[in-house]
Amino acid sequence: MKHKFVVGESVYFTASNVARPAASGMYEIVRLLPTDGSDCQYRIKNISEAFERVAKESQLSVC
Repeated sequence: MKHKFVVGESVYFTASNVARPAASGMYEIVRLLPTDGSDCQYRIKNISEAFERVAKESQLSVC
């Protein structure tokens, strides 16, 4: 499976209501992670947060 986004790309993250609470909004792709079943994963970072998050490709969209 090939990742749709590249490191450094700006994306819009849509938080899942089921998982841990997260702020939806603009994030930057920091690192490509291995796939989780049928969905690619990414490490993403919002400039207003001091930490990074893991997001599935299905939660991300082009800005």
